[in-house]
Amino acid sequence: MSSVSSSDFQKAVDLGRPPNVVKLFPNSKALIVSGKFIDRAMLKKGNAMTIAANGRNHIIIRGVLAAAQRANAAIIVEIARSEGGANAYCATNYWNIARQVDAVCNELGITVPVAIHADHYGIKKPEDVWPAKVEIPTLFEAGMTSIAIDASHMPDDENLLANIALNPFVPKWAGLETEVGEIKGKQGLSTPEEALFLIQGLNAHGIFPDWIALNNGTTHGIEKSDSGIQVDLTAEIHNALEPYGVSGAQHGTSGNNSERLRDIASRTRTTKANVATALQMISWGVKVDDYGNAEMDENGEFIKLEGQGVSQKLWEEMKAYAASQGWTGGNYKKLNLPFENKIMGQPLHIRERMAKGVEEFVYDLLVNVFNAGDSAPICIEEILKAGSCDPGPKAEQIESPDEWTEEKIREKASHIESDKGPEGDFDD
Repeated sequence: MSSVSSSDFQKAVDLGRPPNVVKLFPNSKALIVSGKFIDRAMLKKGNAMTIAANGRNHIIIRGVLAAAQRANAAIIVEIARSEGGANAYCATNYWNIARQVDAVCNELGITVPVAIHADHYGIKKPEDVWPAKVEIPTLFEAGMTSIAIDASHMPDDENLLANIALNPFVPKWAGLETEVGEIKGKQGLSTPEEALFLIQGLNAHGIFPDWIALNNGTTHGIEKSDSGIQVDLTAEIHNALEPYGVSGAQHGTSGNNSERLRDIASRTRTTKANVATALQMISWGVKVDDYGNAEMDENGEFIKLEGQGVSQKLWEEMKAYAASQGWTGGNYKKLNLPFENKIMGQPLHIRERMAKGVEEFVYDLLVNVFNAGDSAPICIEEILKAGSCDPGPKAEQIESPDEWTEEKIREKASHIESDKGPEGDFDD
């Protein structure tokens, strides 16, 4: 395992933490950095991607960070707008996730670089742009170091225009993700034409996303599929985007087996892989398969593993509450908010076994599937090389802004032929 000297680690802390993190946590020893550095580390290692773990509960955050430390891997901890926005179904939210990560890093002595990502900041209609201009700065004031502007629910021209309008409210040093094509499985798959339209239009306006998320055949939540990630399609789109230096963000990772995930890491420019539902279920002690999908018995109920996750008593209470609300399957995610405090009020040995279950699952992904092991020293090298919290863009402006005015954006979009499919889903 590669190591970093204590002096180099301290230099990375001094140089690499963004100004919002320094202001919030002036005495912290946690290496919370821009998502840009996490992406750079995976690219430099080659054929590697790291987990972007949705911290739906505090226990998940603890388990993920312990796994990253053990794997010596740079990592991303995130929460989506549906999970942790103004209408959240989780106690972890956009405004407290950085505080939780920083506290756990200092408590557990975590020394790997960690980015805090605001995932799926959803813009569903043009009218959503104005209030987003107000809210997005508050996320960075609360410690975010990366964001995904997701306007993929809208037509291609509106998606691009929303990304352009909101970019001034994202710090230049922050990691940036954009999205084309909602996540919805095998329907409405993204095309190279759609992806190029979005990335070229952003490039013309001096905007250089670190990641692009596609609809490349995956789904969100609890769903088994015989298709999953379309690796060939993903590689085709990434190859088309190569001049623009953008990496891939893989959404809907749960539902794909290890072999397919190894393929996406080795055959594409994917450096970020979102995992959400699997971590939630594992933390509760629900049995999951190699695809990260929760397993059910003949009655359609989740299989709770004895001696793992929450106590049996609390699990029965959670099931009863879900039944009273009419929640089944993927809607079990709504248990996060009403049960966070009850979970944290369990005995220490139960909380520790919950975190350990998450740790084991994430460690295996990082080391044996994603090829992210020992990426932390590479990330620290990139920070020291940059000499600041911002490594700068990966690409240069090669498109003419005169060709990407609002009028010309709308005209170009009218010629894109694509099948958007049915309405998609923001959730992971």
